Formats: sequence, C-alpha cells, structure tokens
Amino acid sequence: MVDHYRRIKKARCFLVYAKAPEDLPALEANRKFNEFVSDRSLPLILFHDHWIGQAGGVAIFYTETGEEREALFDQSHLEDWHVHFQPLIFSYSPAAFDEQIAYTLRAYRGVDWATLRDQHRPAFGDPDREAQTAEENK
Repeated sequence: MVDHYRRIKKARCFLVYAKAPEDLPALEANRKFNEFVSDRSLPLILFHDHWIGQAGGVAIFYTETGEEREALFDQSHLEDWHVHFQPLIFSYSPAAFDEQIAYTLRAYRGVDWATLRDQHRPAFGDPDREAQTAEENK
C-alpha cells in the first residue's frame, strides 16, 4: 500500500492511521505511539490523538521532501501495527492544514475557527486514564 504513496512528489500532509496489535495493552500502545510522533527524525508532526475503544491513534505529518516521506513510511516504531498513510489534497502545508480546518468549519457549520480556538471548554473525565485504558471515563 505504501508503494503507491511513494510516487507523491509534492510537499503535503499525510494522515497516519495506526491500529495497535490487539494483545498490546492501551498504556503500552499509547507509549509506543507517542514515541513515534515525538521522533525528531520523522517529518514535522502537526496533530495526534489516541483512540477510545481500541489501542492506536491518528496523526498528521507534514512532509516536504522525498527523504521525509521515506522516513515516515520506513519508521520502525509501529512494527506489527496496522498502519495506513493517506496523502491529503488541500492540506499541502501546515498553514494549509490550519486553513482547511477553518474552511470546513466555516463552509459546513458556519463556525469561526478563531472563535473556537479561543473558547475554554470544560474538561470532562480523566484523559490520562482514558489513554491508559482506551475506555471513556464515566
């Protein structure tokens, strides 16, 4: 599957969808995923989050060069995981990724991104516990 994306030549963001092996506890899976996104030998990381209900996560990386794309595809942090890479169309730079968020909110929900960023919404539950268990806290 990665071979198709090796033909990408232009700078752009990639969505990485990574599903941990089923026998890997959520705490260990999240530790490994955090090691992956924090690896400074990989392209610039713009976003990441972990999942509830299944160990794994999603990340957005910005790749500028072929070498950066190869580093992302050939990373060794997530061996034995199911990892999918998707090049994004409109998010061809970090600024374009931010603008795509703003456009989506504006065009499809009539919401201003700058206003949402400034809102301080209350935190519910215990995100650290959710990361350790991959279960929503009650």
